Amino acid sequence: MPLTDLPLDELRTYRPSIRLPKDFDAFWDTTLAQARVASWPATRSRVATPLQTVQFEELRFSGYGGESIRAWLITPQNHTGQLPVVVEYVGYNGGRGVPGEKLFWASAGYAHVVMDTRGQGSGWGTGGATPDPHGSDSSFPGFMTRGITDRAEYYYRRVYTDAVMLIDAVRSLDGIDSDRIAVTGASQGGGIAIAAAALSHGVAATLPDVPYLSHFERAVELTAEMPFTEIVRYLAVHRDRIEQVFDTLSYFDGVNFAERISIPAYFSVALMDGIVLPSTVFAAFNHLKSADRAIEVYRFNGHEGGQTVHALRQAEWLAARMP
Repeated sequence: MPLTDLPLDELRTYRPSIRLPKDFDAFWDTTLAQARVASWPATRSRVATPLQTVQFEELRFSGYGGESIRAWLITPQNHTGQLPVVVEYVGYNGGRGVPGEKLFWASAGYAHVVMDTRGQGSGWGTGGATPDPHGSDSSFPGFMTRGITDRAEYYYRRVYTDAVMLIDAVRSLDGIDSDRIAVTGASQGGGIAIAAAALSHGVAATLPDVPYLSHFERAVELTAEMPFTEIVRYLAVHRDRIEQVFDTLSYFDGVNFAERISIPAYFSVALMDGIVLPSTVFAAFNHLKSADRAIEVYRFNGHEGGQTVHALRQAEWLAARMP
């Protein structure tokens, strides 16, 4: 695999100006206020598994429009006191999976919450269980172009709102330390974690891993692999909608969310990543307001990034900030 982007010394200082809508904050304030008006209390129910060291519960919470979203709540067996929490968002077209496949964070002593991404879960892994009841006008197969000509109807408006509402729900749970909540995820999950960190109250740290969904215009023009090419194919047909599409995407760009993040942040990037260009990751990272920030660079990896090596580094980094 070759390097896919700028040299590392240029990436370290890469801080592009991108579209920022004047009503960006107002749009998200209104969106979240509407979701909270429609919300209802989260529910949790024990899930039987043969595992002896962790406990699984299904968490159902109120997402966008008061719609029911599912998540796993995984905790160390027989723990005492209030647990710090890691909320994880999942990569593109994956789901929360089946009980037992995600054990790392609970094994490290955290309550681990894994959000099911609405409508996704059939591209890899072991599935999802949350529908997206909203339709779309014409779109290219996948999720990237659903509702893409209207910020109010765009698919990721619902997903980002779900992510924030999950944090609201987690803060209300018994046995949880609401002052020690971190958000993480890889690829799409990393992009969602950036948005959730910017839009939520009381998040203590964010750990986006090879995060997707940033610097859309560069990504769409230069990335040769899916899923950004979904937008390319859409615009190849809808030649008159280019400005309209990028205006919509500016409300969902990780760079604009990063500018609103001041909590500790630990990113990762892979320099041979053909799915998420390194410059799009650095564009978000370099716009952070965080005084405590770091980025782990995997020079000879693709979109898999650091995998378990990075997970162990994340655990050490987070333990120093949420003891």
